[in-house]
Amino acid sequence: MKQSGATGRLATLRLLVQRFAFLSLMVGAGALMILGKADIVLIEQTRALVADAVAPVLDAMGRPAATVAQVTDNFHELANLRTENARLKEENTKLMHWQIVARRLESENVVLHEQLNVIPDPDPAFVTARVIGDMGSAFGHSMLLGSGSKDGVRKGQAVLAGEVLVGHIAEVGVRSARMLLITDINARTPVVVESSRTRAILTGDNSSRPRLNYVSGSPSISVGDRIVTAASGGAFPPGIPVGVVSSVQDGIIRVEPFIQRHSLEFVSVVDFGLGGILPFERPPPPERRRRGKEE
Repeated sequence: MKQSGATGRLATLRLLVQRFAFLSLMVGAGALMILGKADIVLIEQTRALVADAVAPVLDAMGRPAATVAQVTDNFHELANLRTENARLKEENTKLMHWQIVARRLESENVVLHEQLNVIPDPDPAFVTARVIGDMGSAFGHSMLLGSGSKDGVRKGQAVLAGEVLVGHIAEVGVRSARMLLITDINARTPVVVESSRTRAILTGDNSSRPRLNYVSGSPSISVGDRIVTAASGGAFPPGIPVGVVSSVQDGIIRVEPFIQRHSLEFVSVVDFGLGGILPFERPPPPERRRRGKEE
């Protein structure tokens, strides 16, 4: 009898909880909303306390995952370092070989110059200019430089990025100048294939890879051949690197320049003393006063 009475009371209590549970949750939510509106500081403090209490637990739970990820990254980096180390050792061996060859050729070159009494080329003057504007579009590839005639920049001068040719000066202002890139449709650069000494004209067509036209003779030009400037026309001095042959298809030879215009920030405007196709205007010499006519 006692057990059946206890069971009945428990069933009655469970029924009451189920009946008033939803109502209790609604009242509790309303009370929390009213409390939050009434005292925001108290809610923020409570939230901060809860966050402070939960933060160590979350940090402890997150540390194993972060540790596993770090160990995995370390294994990947170690494998990459081994591969990179092997590649660097191979490249270092090749570079040592070429260093020995270069030193031998340099010594032979010095001896031959002395025997032939070769007059060395004078060091050209140059101006370092900042690229302040990219004027490239579908109709032309040119850039605006932040140096002009007041800095010694003249029309027709070569523009280099490091040791690589990127274009020449087409227009000059007092404080700025416009550089015509070798990829511009109006650019014509006399070049030579470094390995076979085959002469050609590098013709821009407003694409990232200009073409080789007017190739002399019937040479065998292959992908990877280096292209350097030629002294034809007196536009540029010989031997300035330009690019490499990227494709030879259907008689069309494309050249990949060593420098793309999007990577240009500073360039060197070099005065090699050559007029060439675009003769630049040299400043007139200063007038000298004659004796006897001085006031």
